[in-house]
Amino acid sequence: MFQEAITYPRDSDSAVKTIAIGGALLFLSFLVVPTFFVLGYLVRTLRAVLNGEAEPPVFDDWGALGMDGLKVFAIGFAYSLVPAAIALAAVFASGATLGLGNGGSGSGLAVGLIALVAALAVTVISLAIAYVLPAAIVAYARSDSVAAAFAPDELRRFAFSRTYATGWLVAFGISLVAGVLIGVLNAVVIGAVLAPFVTFYANVAGTYAVGTAVREMPAIDAGDETPDAQPVA
Repeated sequence: MFQEAITYPRDSDSAVKTIAIGGALLFLSFLVVPTFFVLGYLVRTLRAVLNGEAEPPVFDDWGALGMDGLKVFAIGFAYSLVPAAIALAAVFASGATLGLGNGGSGSGLAVGLIALVAALAVTVISLAIAYVLPAAIVAYARSDSVAAAFAPDELRRFAFSRTYATGWLVAFGISLVAGVLIGVLNAVVIGAVLAPFVTFYANVAGTYAVGTAVREMPAIDAGDETPDAQPVA
Protein backbone atom coordinates (compact mmCIF):
# COMPACT_ATOMS: atom_id res chain seq x y z
CA MET A 1 0.00 0.00 0.00
CA PHE A 2 2.87 2.38 0.75
CA GLN A 3 4.21 2.33 -2.80
CA GLU A 4 0.75 2.77 -4.32
CA ALA A 5 0.06 5.70 -2.01
CA ILE A 6 3.34 7.39 -2.89
CA THR A 7 2.67 7.18 -6.62
CA TYR A 8 -1.04 7.99 -6.49
CA PRO A 9 -0.80 11.83 -6.57
CA ARG A 10 1.03 11.72 -9.92
CA ASP A 11 -1.15 9.06 -11.57
CA SER A 12 -3.05 11.45 -13.86
CA ASP A 13 -2.43 13.67 -16.86
CA SER A 14 -3.18 16.76 -14.75
CA ALA A 15 -0.95 15.75 -11.83
CA VAL A 16 1.56 18.58 -12.26
CA LYS A 17 -1.21 21.18 -12.44
CA THR A 18 -3.02 19.72 -9.44
CA ILE A 19 0.12 19.57 -7.28
CA ALA A 20 1.06 23.10 -8.34
CA ILE A 21 -2.36 24.44 -7.35
CA GLY A 22 -2.39 22.54 -4.06
CA GLY A 23 1.11 23.65 -3.13
CA ALA A 24 0.33 27.26 -4.03
CA LEU A 25 -2.79 27.17 -1.85
CA LEU A 26 -0.77 25.84 1.09
CA PHE A 27 1.86 28.51 0.45
CA LEU A 28 -0.95 31.04 0.91
CA SER A 29 -2.46 29.22 3.88
CA PHE A 30 -1.64 32.18 6.15
CA LEU A 31 -4.67 33.80 4.49
CA VAL A 32 -6.78 30.98 6.01
CA VAL A 33 -9.29 30.70 3.13
CA PRO A 34 -6.90 28.75 0.83
CA THR A 35 -6.67 26.11 3.54
CA PHE A 36 -10.38 25.37 3.15
CA PHE A 37 -9.89 24.59 -0.54
CA VAL A 38 -7.03 22.19 0.25
CA LEU A 39 -9.11 20.43 2.89
CA GLY A 40 -12.00 20.25 0.44
CA TYR A 41 -9.74 18.73 -2.19
CA LEU A 42 -8.61 16.06 0.28
CA VAL A 43 -12.25 15.19 0.98
CA ARG A 44 -12.85 14.94 -2.77
CA THR A 45 -9.79 12.71 -3.06
CA LEU A 46 -11.08 10.52 -0.25
CA ARG A 47 -14.43 10.11 -1.98
CA ALA A 48 -12.70 9.25 -5.26
CA VAL A 49 -10.60 6.57 -3.56
CA LEU A 50 -13.61 5.15 -1.71
CA ASN A 51 -15.42 4.93 -5.05
CA GLY A 52 -12.50 3.03 -6.59
CA GLU A 53 -11.46 5.78 -9.02
CA ALA A 54 -7.91 5.20 -10.23
CA GLU A 55 -6.87 8.83 -10.75
CA PRO A 56 -6.84 11.71 -8.27
CA PRO A 57 -9.46 14.41 -8.84
CA VAL A 58 -8.79 17.89 -10.17
CA PHE A 59 -9.40 21.30 -8.69
CA ASP A 60 -12.79 22.48 -9.96
CA ASP A 61 -16.20 23.37 -8.56
CA TRP A 62 -14.48 25.63 -6.06
CA GLY A 63 -17.65 26.40 -4.16
CA ALA A 64 -18.16 22.74 -3.26
CA LEU A 65 -14.47 22.40 -2.39
CA GLY A 66 -14.62 25.36 -0.05
CA MET A 67 -17.78 24.12 1.66
CA ASP A 68 -16.32 20.64 2.22
CA GLY A 69 -13.13 22.19 3.52
CA LEU A 70 -15.02 24.46 5.91
CA LYS A 71 -16.97 21.50 7.30
CA VAL A 72 -13.82 19.41 7.77
CA PHE A 73 -12.13 22.35 9.47
CA ALA A 74 -15.10 22.62 11.84
CA ILE A 75 -14.89 18.88 12.58
CA GLY A 76 -11.18 19.13 13.39
CA PHE A 77 -11.76 22.23 15.52
CA ALA A 78 -14.49 20.48 17.50
CA TYR A 79 -12.19 17.54 18.25
CA SER A 80 -9.39 19.89 19.30
CA LEU A 81 -11.65 21.43 21.94
CA VAL A 82 -11.28 18.31 24.11
CA PRO A 83 -7.55 18.64 24.91
CA ALA A 84 -7.92 22.43 25.00
CA ALA A 85 -10.65 22.12 27.64
CA ILE A 86 -8.43 19.84 29.74
CA ALA A 87 -5.55 22.31 29.56
CA LEU A 88 -7.85 25.21 30.47
CA ALA A 89 -9.30 23.26 33.40
CA ALA A 90 -5.77 22.55 34.64
CA VAL A 91 -4.95 26.27 34.53
CA PHE A 92 -8.02 27.16 36.57
CA ALA A 93 -7.40 24.30 39.01
CA SER A 94 -3.79 25.43 39.48
CA GLY A 95 -4.88 29.00 40.12
CA ALA A 96 -7.50 27.91 42.63
CA THR A 97 -4.99 25.65 44.39
CA LEU A 98 -2.46 28.47 44.71
CA GLY A 99 -5.16 30.81 45.99
CA LEU A 100 -6.42 28.39 48.62
CA GLY A 101 -2.92 27.39 49.70
CA ASN A 102 -1.65 30.97 49.98
CA GLY A 103 1.38 30.08 47.89
CA GLY A 104 2.75 27.54 50.35
CA SER A 105 5.03 24.64 49.43
CA GLY A 106 2.12 22.21 49.63
CA SER A 107 0.13 24.16 47.06
CA GLY A 108 3.18 24.32 44.80
CA LEU A 109 3.47 20.54 44.90
CA ALA A 110 -0.24 20.19 44.14
CA VAL A 111 0.06 22.55 41.18
CA GLY A 112 2.97 20.50 39.84
CA LEU A 113 0.90 17.33 40.16
CA ILE A 114 -2.05 18.95 38.39
CA ALA A 115 0.23 20.09 35.56
CA LEU A 116 1.74 16.61 35.20
CA VAL A 117 -1.63 14.84 35.11
CA ALA A 118 -3.02 17.41 32.67
CA ALA A 119 0.01 17.10 30.39
CA LEU A 120 -0.31 13.32 30.31
CA ALA A 121 -4.05 13.51 29.68
CA VAL A 122 -3.63 16.05 26.87
CA THR A 123 -0.90 13.93 25.26
CA VAL A 124 -2.93 10.70 25.38
CA ILE A 125 -6.12 12.36 24.14
CA SER A 126 -4.27 14.22 21.38
CA LEU A 127 -2.80 10.93 20.13
CA ALA A 128 -6.24 9.33 20.24
CA ILE A 129 -7.70 12.23 18.26
CA ALA A 130 -4.91 11.97 15.69
CA TYR A 131 -5.95 8.34 15.17
CA VAL A 132 -9.72 8.89 15.18
CA LEU A 133 -9.92 12.17 13.22
CA PRO A 134 -9.23 10.59 9.79
CA ALA A 135 -12.02 8.10 10.55
CA ALA A 136 -14.32 10.99 11.40
CA ILE A 137 -13.50 12.65 8.08
CA VAL A 138 -14.16 9.34 6.28
CA ALA A 139 -17.54 9.14 8.01
CA TYR A 140 -18.35 12.66 6.82
CA ALA A 141 -17.12 11.98 3.28
CA ARG A 142 -19.23 8.83 2.98
CA SER A 143 -22.46 10.35 4.30
CA ASP A 144 -22.01 14.07 3.60
CA SER A 145 -23.19 14.57 7.18
CA VAL A 146 -21.15 16.41 9.79
CA ALA A 147 -23.04 14.53 12.51
CA ALA A 148 -21.60 11.24 11.22
CA ALA A 149 -18.11 12.48 12.15
CA PHE A 150 -19.15 12.32 15.81
CA ALA A 151 -21.25 9.13 15.72
CA PRO A 152 -19.67 6.65 18.19
CA ASP A 153 -20.90 3.53 16.36
CA GLU A 154 -19.55 4.81 13.04
CA LEU A 155 -16.16 5.72 14.51
CA ARG A 156 -15.87 2.46 16.44
CA ARG A 157 -16.10 0.44 13.21
CA PHE A 158 -13.01 2.18 11.89
CA ALA A 159 -11.01 2.63 15.08
CA PHE A 160 -11.06 -1.07 15.94
CA SER A 161 -10.42 -2.27 12.40
CA ARG A 162 -6.96 -3.69 11.66
CA THR A 163 -7.40 -2.64 8.05
CA TYR A 164 -8.01 0.98 9.01
CA ALA A 165 -5.08 0.86 11.43
CA THR A 166 -2.82 -0.33 8.61
CA GLY A 167 -3.92 2.52 6.35
CA TRP A 168 -3.45 5.01 9.17
CA LEU A 169 0.08 3.74 9.84
CA VAL A 170 0.95 4.04 6.14
CA ALA A 171 -0.35 7.62 6.13
CA PHE A 172 1.62 8.33 9.31
CA GLY A 173 4.77 6.89 7.73
CA ILE A 174 4.30 9.10 4.66
CA SER A 175 3.95 12.16 6.89
CA LEU A 176 7.19 11.23 8.68
CA VAL A 177 9.07 10.88 5.40
CA ALA A 178 7.63 14.20 4.23
CA GLY A 179 8.64 15.82 7.50
CA VAL A 180 12.24 14.69 7.09
CA LEU A 181 12.30 15.91 3.50
CA ILE A 182 10.81 19.26 4.46
CA GLY A 183 13.41 19.60 7.21
CA VAL A 184 16.15 19.11 4.63
CA LEU A 185 14.50 21.55 2.21
CA ASN A 186 14.14 24.21 4.90
CA ALA A 187 17.92 24.32 5.18
CA VAL A 188 17.99 26.40 1.99
CA VAL A 189 15.75 29.27 0.91
CA ILE A 190 14.55 27.67 -2.33
CA GLY A 191 13.81 24.48 -0.43
CA ALA A 192 11.52 26.33 1.97
CA VAL A 193 9.49 27.49 -1.03
CA LEU A 194 9.05 23.86 -2.12
CA ALA A 195 7.90 22.68 1.32
CA PRO A 196 4.17 23.42 0.78
CA PHE A 197 4.19 21.34 -2.41
CA VAL A 198 5.79 18.41 -0.58
CA THR A 199 3.21 18.78 2.19
CA PHE A 200 0.34 18.75 -0.29
CA TYR A 201 1.73 15.70 -2.09
CA ALA A 202 2.13 13.84 1.21
CA ASN A 203 -1.41 14.75 2.31
CA VAL A 204 -2.88 13.39 -0.92
CA ALA A 205 -0.81 10.21 -0.62
CA GLY A 206 -1.88 9.76 3.01
CA THR A 207 -5.51 10.31 2.06
CA TYR A 208 -5.18 7.59 -0.55
CA ALA A 209 -3.78 5.19 2.07
CA VAL A 210 -6.65 5.79 4.51
CA GLY A 211 -9.28 5.72 1.77
CA THR A 212 -7.94 2.48 0.30
CA ALA A 213 -7.87 0.85 3.73
CA VAL A 214 -11.49 1.81 4.40
CA ARG A 215 -12.57 0.60 0.95
CA GLU A 216 -10.89 -2.75 1.57
CA MET A 217 -12.24 -3.23 5.08
CA PRO A 218 -13.82 -6.68 5.44
CA ALA A 219 -17.58 -6.66 5.87
CA ILE A 220 -17.22 -7.86 9.44
CA ASP A 221 -15.16 -4.73 10.22
CA ALA A 222 -18.01 -2.60 8.97
CA GLY A 223 -20.46 -4.41 11.20
CA ASP A 224 -22.32 -5.87 8.23
CA GLU A 225 -21.90 -9.46 9.31
CA THR A 226 -23.10 -11.09 12.48
CA PRO A 227 -22.53 -14.63 13.68
CA ASP A 228 -25.17 -17.10 12.66
CA ALA A 229 -27.67 -17.88 15.37
CA GLN A 230 -26.96 -21.13 17.15
CA PRO A 231 -29.80 -23.59 17.70
CA VAL A 232 -31.06 -23.87 21.22
CA ALA A 233 -30.47 -27.32 22.73
